[in-house]
Amino acid sequence: MSHTLLMRIHVLEPGTSLLFNNNKVCDSVPLSIRTPKPMTKYLISFPSAAMKVPRDQMDAVSRDSHDVIRAAKAAGVYVFGGGIDESVPPVLVAADGSIAEGGYPWAPALNGGFAVFELPSNQEAVEWAARLAKACRCEQELRVFGFDPES
Repeated sequence: MSHTLLMRIHVLEPGTSLLFNNNKVCDSVPLSIRTPKPMTKYLISFPSAAMKVPRDQMDAVSRDSHDVIRAAKAAGVYVFGGGIDESVPPVLVAADGSIAEGGYPWAPALNGGFAVFELPSNQEAVEWAARLAKACRCEQELRVFGFDPES
């Protein structure tokens, strides 16, 4: 036996509404509770050369940075991240599928670590970047991904 739940929303005035369930009023809620705020994806990164950490502190850096990533996952803001494996050289792949060794010859090397977070404000992005900077013992570059509804 299946049940169909019929819900509809009636806007009373700007900012408030009534929820109806099978034509019975079931709740009055502010629209902002049900309308998700747009989230922006932020790239937080650093090049390998920025991380000048003594070898004997690397375990602590690893632990602290993983703690920040675990906190971001628990908060539901972590998208993905990691470090570029510098032992694997880049290749350029052309439209025809042909491969050339190396990256763009005119561009600086892409290396280091990065994380992508999805956050409601630039201020929160700065706060997460500061947490990663503290954990990694180096400044973090913060960039915003442009919105693309297809991605």
